[in-house]
Amino acid sequence: MSTLSRRAFLSLPLVAALASCRRAGAPLSNAEFSVASRSAVGLFAAPAYDADFADVIGRGLAEIGIDVGGKSVLLKPNMVEYEPGEAINTHPAVVAGAAVALRRAGAREVRVGEGPGHRRDVEYLLTATGLFDYLRDEGISFVDLNHDDVREVPLASWFTGMRSLALPVSVLSADLVVSMPKLKAHHWAGLTCGMKNLFGTVPGAVYGWPKNILHFHGIDASILDLTATIRPGLTIVDAVVGMDGDGPIMGNPHPLGFVAMGTDVPAVDATCARVVGIDPAKVPYLEAASHFLGNTSAARIRQVGEPVERFRSDFALIERMRGIRLE
Repeated sequence: MSTLSRRAFLSLPLVAALASCRRAGAPLSNAEFSVASRSAVGLFAAPAYDADFADVIGRGLAEIGIDVGGKSVLLKPNMVEYEPGEAINTHPAVVAGAAVALRRAGAREVRVGEGPGHRRDVEYLLTATGLFDYLRDEGISFVDLNHDDVREVPLASWFTGMRSLALPVSVLSADLVVSMPKLKAHHWAGLTCGMKNLFGTVPGAVYGWPKNILHFHGIDASILDLTATIRPGLTIVDAVVGMDGDGPIMGNPHPLGFVAMGTDVPAVDATCARVVGIDPAKVPYLEAASHFLGNTSAARIRQVGEPVERFRSDFALIERMRGIRLE
């Protein structure tokens, strides 16, 4: 009698949904989605957190070719928990640098918002991580997405089986949502980057901690539905120091020395996966995203800034995730 790992068991609904993508009745409206023939992804050197991130990210905005003039922007960093010396959260210097760069590029308004799924005390996270000081110095406001006003919206894909979700008004009203993850291994999803980072947009005050509804309906499926619905227009990845091993909280710091950027979030995630030795085709949500959300094949990604090889450094992976390594 064959047995299934917990991860394989949890992936079964997604496998069935992926199969339906290839025949009538797919869990999405194809008219809603189009994928560019090629997507630009930039990797830009940042050896340490004393780098001038406003300059690094400003150059990135120019190289990938995004116009933010006159737009209201919501930056969505990853804030999960705080442990001194650990690489858990998007570094506040990267967040503040992005805000300054976007203002210089003509953004009308820049705000930061997050809804942590682990630590409920957002004020503690803001002060302990140092993000409060950075935002105060730059005059940037913060919104707690766990307790923001919400609006029920239809989901643009239905891999979870859900048809709607209550999402924060601050997310829905922004002209541009910027996913700002920390690049980390993940003990269930394999990789947490721009797409997985959107879990923090789901309000805990409505759905509980740690975003119980998403775990109930499947992590991979939830990643797809959130990305399809929110459609972040830009991803800026803190890969100065990532986390490998038993991420997203209990892993180990892994220096990488770069910031990744792009307007196609699956393309950014796939590129970051290759940098750390993970095969995007073996990550279920990335493989699914390649059919309707963005480009994950290296042949369809136009690399700008630095090449992948400059920063290549394989993540250590927990045993049940070793099957997603690049050959």
